[in-house]
Amino acid sequence: MQNVSTLFVGLDVHKDSITVAYALDGGEVEVLGKIGTTQADLDRLCKRLLSKAKHVRVVYEAGPFGYVLQRRLSDKGIQCMVCAPTQIPRKPGDRVKTDRRDAIKLVRSLRAGDLSAVNIPTVEDEAFRDLARTWAKSR
Repeated sequence: MQNVSTLFVGLDVHKDSITVAYALDGGEVEVLGKIGTTQADLDRLCKRLLSKAKHVRVVYEAGPFGYVLQRRLSDKGIQCMVCAPTQIPRKPGDRVKTDRRDAIKLVRSLRAGDLSAVNIPTVEDEAFRDLARTWAKSR
């Protein structure tokens, strides 16, 4: 059932798994659980998210996974933001980190508009950057 609502999604991304949390408009945040990182897993996730709302906004922290996930989601018509981990608002004393809590925190911050996106380089710019880093290490 598709409507004009917005689905806010937070992804806590790791090499082998992605923890997914979401909230429909101003509703409660729910945890979808962990999924794999294969193309088939992402295709199933996209289909499931797009079945919940017409507009889907996704956020995940920049990290070793790079921008591949952002490009894959954008290709599926899903608006995806990558944010800097240092820019995510944190409460003083909030030191307990779990994948579930991080995904929920991302959903709430995205919905509140508290996150700022990092610049997503083109595939060519990213390849050139990787080449330059490799060259600098070899010197």
